[in-house]
Amino acid sequence: QVQLVESGGGPVQAGGSLRLSCKASEYIYEDFCVGWFRQAPGKEREGVAHICPDGSRRYFADSVKGRFTLSQDKRAHTVYLQMNNLKPDDTAVYFCAAGKTRLLARLPKPYELNYWGLGTQVTVSS
Repeated sequence: QVQLVESGGGPVQAGGSLRLSCKASEYIYEDFCVGWFRQAPGKEREGVAHICPDGSRRYFADSVKGRFTLSQDKRAHTVYLQMNNLKPDDTAVYFCAAGKTRLLARLPKPYELNYWGLGTQVTVSS
């Protein structure tokens, strides 16, 4: 069973940066893509970014384009979400999720991912 653990969240001032990590306990390289989602209090969970193991299917929400980037360390089974120029509106719990979403040509919806981490809190102060 694929298990995911996020880390790297915390408090940061507006304009600052954070790098979130998503480590998979079992990384099925050929089958599973990883999506990053976030959920702010009182709001629905929204897709932020997505990447497949070969680096393809790289998508970002419009609200984070130009500020967030993705990278991965295949040997460490880890996907990174680099977040720059953070804004108070980026405050949320950030989740990573894995699923067979290679065929999607867009950010996945939450129900399209099968495995989820517990999330990491990101708080951006103005």
